[in-house]
Amino acid sequence: MKSPGKPSTYDVLRAHGVDRRTFLAYCTKTAAVLGLSAAAVPDIVHALTTNPRIPVIWLHGLECTCCSESLLRSSQPIVQDVIMNMISLDYDDTLQAAAGFQAEKIREDIMAGYPGQYVLAVEGNAPTKDGGIYCTVGGRTFLDVLQETAERAMAVIAWGTCATSGCVQAASPNPTGAQPVSAVVTGKPVVNIPGCPPIAEVMTGVITYLTTYGSLPALDSLGRPTAYYGRTVHDRCARRENFEEGRFVEKWDDRGARSGWCMFKMGCRGPVTRNSCSTTKFNGGTSWPVDSGHPCIGCSERNFWDNGPLYQMLDPALILPHDHPSIGSDFDCRRCHD
Repeated sequence: MKSPGKPSTYDVLRAHGVDRRTFLAYCTKTAAVLGLSAAAVPDIVHALTTNPRIPVIWLHGLECTCCSESLLRSSQPIVQDVIMNMISLDYDDTLQAAAGFQAEKIREDIMAGYPGQYVLAVEGNAPTKDGGIYCTVGGRTFLDVLQETAERAMAVIAWGTCATSGCVQAASPNPTGAQPVSAVVTGKPVVNIPGCPPIAEVMTGVITYLTTYGSLPALDSLGRPTAYYGRTVHDRCARRENFEEGRFVEKWDDRGARSGWCMFKMGCRGPVTRNSCSTTKFNGGTSWPVDSGHPCIGCSERNFWDNGPLYQMLDPALILPHDHPSIGSDFDCRRCHD
């Protein structure tokens, strides 16, 4: 039953001109993307029509804000501002108009008024060296603010590779002692949504699932939603046929590059990177790096800044069986199998 005075997601969407047909189409697409059967669509419709929006506190630590930029440019599932309407984004120190003591009071009021009911979304990581002084918010260390806000949250979503594994701030030699959210928040479920930036629609799906079922979606051993991170980028890449047939880009702007051949030899890390870039894509599903002629750099994997050098071909032994005849000889992908 919807709480009096608290609009549901559909109430807000309808006020913004979203018709019923479009809303139902969104619910159907969301079920499909989450790997749910058609039988789950009525559950999603009912939840988004009756349940009040989930309060969200969005914190920013050490990061570049590319995750927020990705989120704001989402044009799917319905309209550009749907994601902001699905949740009640009550605190975001990058987007909100409030500042200073007024802004911090908003965060404190949400924590006090909705204990165990709000979601904490975190963009960026927390420096831990020297007491965490290398990132401060309102005169307090981000580490303190993060741990305080997480204590009363329903769940924590670590948004982007900075939050999930440290990204560039935690790269060697990591002078500030930057740590991912899961390393400094305890006692709360943490959902990791890696990517630099991550795909906006992935967060939409996680929030929708949480709103519908009151629980988190299935996660892998690294806390990532299996619906989006269950397969490698390579598995569903449009260039995989070229990989299987041994057609590779050998240098930038050669015949293979102009023909859209596989970029494995140019350092593409798709075979060892789990994400849904090749299917969900970016900018409303229009493109992703490989479609644009750039190899995957593995930005959603742990320690990807230290996994370089970039643009160097992966060791074929990483993706081929140990007894495969290609190991130790010239790499011939035409003999390669998963």
